[in-house]
Amino acid sequence: MKRIDAIFDIEREISGLGADARLAARQELSHPLVDSLHDWLLAERAKLSRHNKVAKAINYIFEKDGRWQAFTAFLDDGRICLTNNAAERALRSVALGRKSWLFAGSERGGERAAAMYTLIVTAKMNDIDPQAWLADVLARLPDMPVSRIHELLPWHWKTRPLAKAA
Repeated sequence: MKRIDAIFDIEREISGLGADARLAARQELSHPLVDSLHDWLLAERAKLSRHNKVAKAINYIFEKDGRWQAFTAFLDDGRICLTNNAAERALRSVALGRKSWLFAGSERGGERAAAMYTLIVTAKMNDIDPQAWLADVLARLPDMPVSRIHELLPWHWKTRPLAKAA
């Protein structure tokens, strides 16, 4: 746990920095710790019976499907977050309302509800009031040329002067 805590300590220190600064810090500070963790896990696994639960857990991260590569992807891209906490928080309300989602009406209705939920959460993640954004988008959409629809996405809409008025 101390090894993993040290990696998370670095992440807390560089939180809020730009992607390039996070990448540089990770390469300098986190990469050696992750390499050390890798070597330590392999050494510990070698000491254990293959039927041991800890050995099975260690094997799990090193299996062929790339779990170790997925875990270490944050070392090569400053935009990647070490955890998926933000995504889990965004999905929590979906999990809490899962019984309500059973009544979407049909599979197509469920797909539409999922699409709408995705748009609403995306607006929230971009610090936009979803109701104001959606009302503005629905009002402008009929007259918007297809080539400019990307301007209505939350990360673009936020910077538009009309967004403030809405």
